[in-house]
Order: sequence, then C-alpha cells, then structure tokens
Amino acid sequence: MSANYDVIVLGSGPGGYVAAIRCAQLGLKTAIVERENLGGICLNWGCIPTKAMLRSAEIFHYMSHAGDYGLKVAGEIEADLAAIVKRSRGVAKQLNQGVAHLMKKNKITVHMGEGTLTGANSLSVKGEQGEEQLTAKHIIVATGARARDLPFAKADGKRVWSYRHAMTPAELPEKLLVIGSGAIGIEFASFYNDLGSEVTVVEMLNRIVPVEDADISTFLEKSLKKQGITIMTGAGVEAIEVSDKGVSATIKDKAGKSAKSDFTHVIVAVGIVPNTENIGLEGLAEMERGFIQIDPYGRTKSKGLWAIGDCTPGPWLAHKASHEGVTAAEAIAQELGNTEVHPHALNRNNIPGCTYCHPQIASVGMTEARAKEAGYEVRVGNFPFIGNGKAIALGEVEGFVKTVFDAKTGELLGAHMIGAEVTELIQGYTVGKTLETTETELVQTVFPHPTLSEMMHESVLSAYGRALHI
Repeated sequence: MSANYDVIVLGSGPGGYVAAIRCAQLGLKTAIVERENLGGICLNWGCIPTKAMLRSAEIFHYMSHAGDYGLKVAGEIEADLAAIVKRSRGVAKQLNQGVAHLMKKNKITVHMGEGTLTGANSLSVKGEQGEEQLTAKHIIVATGARARDLPFAKADGKRVWSYRHAMTPAELPEKLLVIGSGAIGIEFASFYNDLGSEVTVVEMLNRIVPVEDADISTFLEKSLKKQGITIMTGAGVEAIEVSDKGVSATIKDKAGKSAKSDFTHVIVAVGIVPNTENIGLEGLAEMERGFIQIDPYGRTKSKGLWAIGDCTPGPWLAHKASHEGVTAAEAIAQELGNTEVHPHALNRNNIPGCTYCHPQIASVGMTEARAKEAGYEVRVGNFPFIGNGKAIALGEVEGFVKTVFDAKTGELLGAHMIGAEVTELIQGYTVGKTLETTETELVQTVFPHPTLSEMMHESVLSAYGRALHI
C-alpha cells in the first residue's frame, strides 16, 4: 500500500502535531506518522502528566500547612500515591484523545507505526497492518528525544528509574537519590520530597539548575535545603549496586572523597539522547552529537527534508518545538507557492524556560553573567516577594524577580524569577523581549494591583534606582 502527500510529519509530539495542523490549515495534504502515542512524550510522559503530579504535591503541601492560613484539618493528611498516578495518567489520556480529535478535525491522515526514511521525500511505515510506502514533497522529522542512561545505572523500573518510571511508581521511595539537577531532576526531587521521601540530589557542576542565573541557583539551593532535601554539587555518582532491598551508591563529593550511601530508589536525570538513529537519516542530514543540524527555518541539507524539536539543537523544550513546527510549516507552504505566509526565524534568545519545582523558576534571555561575557554593560534590578502585597496575602513570600538591561540602550536582555506562579508571569517579559522593549516601555506600563506581576514592574524600577516598595 502506498500514499502520496504534500507533507508527512514523522513524530506527533508538540512539535510534530502542531506542524501537521499548521500545514493542514495552509491547505496542504498532510499525514503524520507515530509509533506509540499521539502527543509524544510531552503529553503522555512529560510536561503535562508531571504537572498533574506536581499539582497533587502542591495541594498536599498546602493541606499540611493549613494552620498558616487559619484553617484546621480534621485527622491525618495522607497522600494516596496510586490515586495521584491515576489522576496524572487520566490527564495524559484526555490530552492524547484531544490530539486525535485535532488530527481528525484538520483532516490529517494518521499512520500508526515505525517510520523509516527511504529518501528525502519518502518513508516506510511498519505497523500492525503491515508495511506502507509513503511519499511527500516535504517531510518533517520530529522524532524527539529520550532520557540518557548512565553506563552503570541503566533504568530497570524497580530500583533505578527514568522519568517514566518516576511517573508511575508502585511505591513511595523512602530514600531517593536524584542524579542530575536540571528541570526534570529538580521537579521530581521537589515532588517526592513534598510527599515525604528523604531526597538527595547529586549534581556534577558547581550549582544546581546550572542553565539558570547564578542568583536563582543559589536561592533555590537554600530553599530546597530548608525543605529537607540534601544537595551535593560538584559531586558525582561513580558506581551503583542494586539489590532487592535498594541501591548502594558510591558518591564522590566536591572535596574528592568517595563514600557509599544507601537509598531505596534512584532517578537518573542526566540529559537526553535524540531519537535519530535507525530512521534512515544517513547521508540525508548533517548530524552533530546525534542532533540534526538545521537552518533557522528547519531545513536540512536535503531538499524537502526538514527537522524540528528535540531531535535538533536545543533548548529542548516543548514550546520551542511547537514554534519550530509552525515556522517549518509556513516555510514549506511558501516554497509550494503560498505567497500569503511570511515565516519568521526563531529567536532563541526569546524562548522562556520554566521549572515547576517548589518554588517555581522561570526565565527568558541572558543571565547576568552571560550578558557581561557578551560585552554588555548591564543594569540589574531585583525585587523580593516579601515586598509584594499579594505575595504576603497568599502566604508566598519566598522568591524574587531579577531583570537585566543593556545600560547603554535600555534593551531588556533577560529576566529571571523564582517564587509562586512565576511560570505564568514570565510571559510578560517574553512578550516584551519579542517586541524589543526597553526599560522606558516597561516603566510606563500600568500593572494591576494587587498582583504578583507588580514585582515585575518593581524589578525594572530597581534597575534604574526607582523601586517604590523596598
């Protein structure tokens, strides 16, 4: 069986399915190929179900501190781990069905099976119904990535967990070791700590969440330690011995001393590996460390072959993949003769990042250190949550907002936030950066009162010596 399309998208994650929808909106005959679940890792095993779990942990945290809000809870508060997991999987299933509906609504043909490129404009799909041969004028590779294993700590789902295992635990870890302090590692550390696990985080670099501004890293480390999490930076796990009873890990600390510690479970969160092997890319695309090299619109070196999302250079974020999907779709439509679309290359400096630990982290643009390294003379503003009326009323006084400006032009170079709901607030600065905002526009913007967003205004004012409430 064979079929021909204008566009075939290989992979249905947040990059792939969005690219397919935009192609269909532009009148292109579109198909999508998926080997597992529509929605990819993000909807089924990543962004969305983890946020459902973290929401449960957040509610549990607030219930445990009900007295701080003048409330009394009768009886002991318990976390039902099985119910938490069930709710999380239900959320994932709902969104998976939502993507299926969107495919049908936009008349996108779905081919379920293992897709392999047989050329820049053709691929084969092996599924339950046998093998199909598909051709298209353009193919978008959106195969994503998977968790990286450690040679001595391969995930077995029992004692050594990947993020998938950590999302469907059969039991609550008594003592949990988290290897890696990026977003995934820190979110799971926060989740299991809130539910009562004794958590240790090991990070080989000299600070946790190392891609964030140094001030954010320092603040988060202090906060997590205060919550009872053990943080070991400049440290590494050298070996792991697994038994039916638990895990013995040999950890070298920052002083170079190695010692064994016992844990019941380990989560390995040391980065990702792109899903680009064995899909027929040989000779069709330039590769670097397994990632497909693309131009700013998603083109590879082969005419008609495109790539987006986590199988391409980072940052490896769902919203970056979706944006790339739209850009590639519009560039394809333009190549096919649509003169009404005008694709815009992605500006990587304007991609926000969010970590949903407790407290939350959000950022966009350059850190203070990176701006200085780039040769900028900077003006930096800071404003603490404790100075904000809404934060005090909410009982959320932990955190701050930091802004970095070019001292010569007033351009907003970066914004970095830690505290309650900052993952919702960061988009204000992201819009500002996209519009090439300077401090003048931000200073003159009226922020509603009482809101957490007022801290964004105050941080800008602080950078210019005009803060009002501190």
